[in-house]
Amino acid sequence: MRRNPLVLSDERIADPWGRRTPYGRGGRWPERTDSCLAEGVAEEDVDAWVRAASLLHSDGDAMDIAVRDGRIVGVRGRAGDRVNRGRLEPKDLYAWQANGSADRLTRPLIREGTRLVETDWPTAMGRVVARSRELIDSQGPKSVAFYTSGQLFLEEYYTLAVLARAGIGTPHLDGNTRLCTATAAEALKESFGSDGQPGSYEDIDHADAIALFGHNIAETQVVQWMRILDRLEGDRPPRLLCVDPRLTPVARRADVHLAPRLGTNVALLNALLHEVVRRGWTDPGYIARCTVGFDALCAQVEPCTPRWAAGICDVPAAAIEEAAELVGTADRLLSTVLQGFYQANQATAAAVQVDNLHLIRGMLGRPGAGVLQMNGQPTAENTRECGADGDLPGFRNWQNEDHVADLARVWNVDPSAIPHDAPPTHAMEIFRLAEQGAVRMLWISATNPAVSLPDLARIRAVLSREGLFTVVQDLFLTETAQFADVVLPAATWGEKTGTFTNADRTVHLSEKAVEPPGEARPDLDIFLDYAARMGFEDKDGGRLVHWSGPEEAFEAWKRCSAGRPCDYTGLTYAKLRGPSGIQWPCTEDAPDGTDRLYGDGVSWAHPDLCETYGKDLVTGEPLGEEWYRSTNPDGKALIRAAPYVQPREWPDEEHPFQLTTGRTLYHFHTRTKTGRVPQLADAAPDVWVQIAASDASRLGLAEGDLVEVTTRTGALRGRLRIGSMRPGVLFLPFHYGYWDTPGGRSPAPGAPGRAVNEVIPTAWDPVSKQPQFKTAAAALTLVAPAPRKPQEGGRDTARPTG
Repeated sequence: MRRNPLVLSDERIADPWGRRTPYGRGGRWPERTDSCLAEGVAEEDVDAWVRAASLLHSDGDAMDIAVRDGRIVGVRGRAGDRVNRGRLEPKDLYAWQANGSADRLTRPLIREGTRLVETDWPTAMGRVVARSRELIDSQGPKSVAFYTSGQLFLEEYYTLAVLARAGIGTPHLDGNTRLCTATAAEALKESFGSDGQPGSYEDIDHADAIALFGHNIAETQVVQWMRILDRLEGDRPPRLLCVDPRLTPVARRADVHLAPRLGTNVALLNALLHEVVRRGWTDPGYIARCTVGFDALCAQVEPCTPRWAAGICDVPAAAIEEAAELVGTADRLLSTVLQGFYQANQATAAAVQVDNLHLIRGMLGRPGAGVLQMNGQPTAENTRECGADGDLPGFRNWQNEDHVADLARVWNVDPSAIPHDAPPTHAMEIFRLAEQGAVRMLWISATNPAVSLPDLARIRAVLSREGLFTVVQDLFLTETAQFADVVLPAATWGEKTGTFTNADRTVHLSEKAVEPPGEARPDLDIFLDYAARMGFEDKDGGRLVHWSGPEEAFEAWKRCSAGRPCDYTGLTYAKLRGPSGIQWPCTEDAPDGTDRLYGDGVSWAHPDLCETYGKDLVTGEPLGEEWYRSTNPDGKALIRAAPYVQPREWPDEEHPFQLTTGRTLYHFHTRTKTGRVPQLADAAPDVWVQIAASDASRLGLAEGDLVEVTTRTGALRGRLRIGSMRPGVLFLPFHYGYWDTPGGRSPAPGAPGRAVNEVIPTAWDPVSKQPQFKTAAAALTLVAPAPRKPQEGGRDTARPTG
């Protein structure tokens, strides 16, 4: 009997990117089918293979779930899919085991005194509904707030948006996508008038230069790094630019690596733009035909020479000039942007400058020429489309009365039923309102803010505040769930059906393979149950939420998306059961989807169509409809200039280091699933503190020392790793929660924890409202020297493992 060679082996932990399949520029990425089956199970033993896609990063790697005797027993990549051509990364290969964890929530819990006790669904939902009605009647709809995830399905987000916006009438609906993808959305809106990813993963196949701005793609979108590695091994490989303070696997392969001082990204980009303009590496025809704002950009960057930027960024001027030549002379330039820009000082302003680089070079809408403002989570794109992230569904403009009226028509409600008298509330504001007592009911679904939000001592105080009724909907009793008044056990990937859209607009269908454990329910079923119990009606007395299952919800969403930038009307569940996912917009005119946006200029920036009228890139203040109409009457792409502004937190004598946070390849978010998978937990078992070798030598520190990191916000402890990175910077992974894992308890008051967000202050980008996780000033002290014979810890993929 043939056995799978990757059966729960350690092979793909040690070598996360697998074997190479080289190909040349313009070629088709070769297929390579990765798989992993439980010990003792061969492919011929599998009862059924059920289609799905990855739920642990934003690639949307297509895969099939192996089912035997009603249990998930493995996965394999789907070779015909455009996104991954059969490849899977370590989290894809191993994380399915978490579904069967013994500590899954199987029954609802309610708080009785200080304890959470099991109950039945009618009792749990009865409490939620009773509290909702009481608060809405006595305090108004703004007393209720929802904080969701980037890991649910499209059908669930859309249902939540309808019941929150039109059912309750609250503007307080946002997701933890505020932490990872809010800046991507805002940058696209500021540059193109609407959200919507311009580029495609297939641009990797055609680009002759790839620039990665604050994007450690080797660990965050692992399969697309495999794609780049295969290009690098083939004919006519692309040149790489990496902007990152650490010598990551990407930086090691780059032709040019820039490691600027944290918080100076706008200064660096302004210098690159200065050089591109000065050297005449622009496309005047494209600029004149498709953009507005070029003259203002030229005026802004004219004094921003490489020498000027070198003094701010602490990067050699010659290296900046070399980087400018790489991006300025490429025939087909692909740029990607992620958390190194999004979670830092001037997040939106920096990301917009990357858009500007492509606009002034005419690098959009053709193979190999595009920009990918990336997502961190698998369904972050869906929160934005469906209006579960602080925007209106379908990329509608909350300030445009015609857009609100159109949405009201779709939902069959009066426009006044949809709150739009002020900007929809962002996540950080929701928690501030809960802290002040204005929000009295907070429903949290599929996320763990007691670990993932900044300033955790404050967040714990908010969640434990008397008078705040908290509902947590999740798979496990997370750190957040332990604060809840009601805990609702949810089904997860493989246990429910729905669609999700990855970072390059590819829509996949993920189907139910097995039953959820015990009484756990799909998130969609929970939201539908709540809507029915609340009796939400449209203006004719019919059911506001009138669907009863995922496919009906998908069809309802299609009607909402019709004629909008994210048009899904050409998609069906049947069509998504084909060999590959499909990119939106997918319509009657584009039945096979749309590879790239803006090939013929910008489509949705006209004042009557745009999703936003823009914000000031320094202050975040709305610029207003009058400004937008006068600036961009013809609806062209907007080149938005911005000056450099120093971060609020800056190193000083007491806090001489800059602290940055990030990810490890082996974990996702707060390890709710990956921390329960032996292979992944063993690969990176605990938090660490990474420091440059020169700093370690100067301070007399050694590998494995127990150190304490302190900021003006808090303290944490971890083992020291000495790595290749920018001097003066501390790096810590953000995945780890309290002392006990998985799950855990709060650290004692005043005691240093192990969650990096214990030391991150509450600060956010003024435009996107995304928290600044990468700009804290910090101090480092030795607690205890390393043991003489330290146990081998998890692998640090900043040191190449394959």
